[in-house]
Amino acid sequence: MDSYALLLAATLSAGTVLAIAALGLLINEKAGIVNLGAEGMMLCAAIAGFAATVHSGSHLVGLLAGMLAGGALAAVFGVLVIWLNTNQYATGLALSLFGGGFSAFVGIGYVQAKLPESTDFSIPLLGDIPFIGPALFRQHPMVYVAMLLAAGLIWFLYRTRAGLVLRSVGESPESAHALGYPVRRIRLAAVVAGGALCGLSGAYISTVYTPLWVEGMVAGRGWIALALTTFATWRPARVLLGAYLFGGVTMLQFHLQAIGVEVPSQLLSMLPYVATIVVLALISRNPAWIKANMPASLGKPFYPGS
Repeated sequence: MDSYALLLAATLSAGTVLAIAALGLLINEKAGIVNLGAEGMMLCAAIAGFAATVHSGSHLVGLLAGMLAGGALAAVFGVLVIWLNTNQYATGLALSLFGGGFSAFVGIGYVQAKLPESTDFSIPLLGDIPFIGPALFRQHPMVYVAMLLAAGLIWFLYRTRAGLVLRSVGESPESAHALGYPVRRIRLAAVVAGGALCGLSGAYISTVYTPLWVEGMVAGRGWIALALTTFATWRPARVLLGAYLFGGVTMLQFHLQAIGVEVPSQLLSMLPYVATIVVLALISRNPAWIKANMPASLGKPFYPGS
C-alpha cells in the first residue's frame, strides 16, 4: 500500500513540471503565439535556478531566478516574432537549440555542486492520514501552486475582461486592433508570462524535482508540454489532468522496475514519449476536436497596417 502512495506522490510531482510549463505555453497560444523554444528556456532556467540556489542558499531565490531567466528569453523571442515578424516556428526552434548549448556551457562549473538541504513539507494533520497523507499532503508547495495556477488561469481567461481581450487577440488580432487594443503589447505580455512559467518549471526540475545539474536534464519535457496544450485542446483543466497522466506514465517505469518486472529499461524510458505520440495521433483523427478550441490566429503574424 505504501508503494502505491509513493507512486501517486511521485506522479503529482512529475506532473507538476509539465503542468506549469504547459500552462505557460497555453497563455502564449491563447494570444496567438506558438513558442517552440520551451525546451531551451527550461534548460536555461534550470541552470539559472540551480546556480542562484547554490550561491544564495535559498530555493525560493532559485525559483525566482528561473522565472527571470525564462521571462527574459521569452521577451527576446517576443520582440523578434511580434515586432520584427520573424517566423515563429523557426525562431522558437533556434531558441530551443540556443538554450541547450548555452545551458551546457554555463553549467560546466556546477556539475558537482551541491544544493542546501531542502525542508520536508507536510500539511499538519492531513499529512498523517494513512495512504492519503503521504500521497497528497506531503508534497512540495509547488505542487499545490500548479493546481492553484490552473484554477486561476480558468478564472482569468473565462471570467475577466482582461482574459476576454487576451482570447480575442488570439482569435482575431485585426478586430482587437480595430477596437483600440494594443495587440503587440498584449501578445508580448502573454509571451513573457508564459516564458516565466516555463522558467519556473525548469528551475523546479533542477532545485526540487532532481536537485542537481546535468546537461540536458529537462530531457524533452518542454516538447511534451507543447504537445500537452494540443492534447488538452487549449483548456487549463485538461492541461492539468494531462500533465498528471504523463507524470504517471513517467513514474510507472520506475515502479515496474522496483517490483521486478523484467522489461528492458530502454523500453520503459520510451513510455512518456510513446504516450505523447499515441495521444496526439488519436486526437488528430478528429480535426473537429482541435478546431473547436484552437485560437483561430494561432501561429499567424499580425501586421497593424494591413
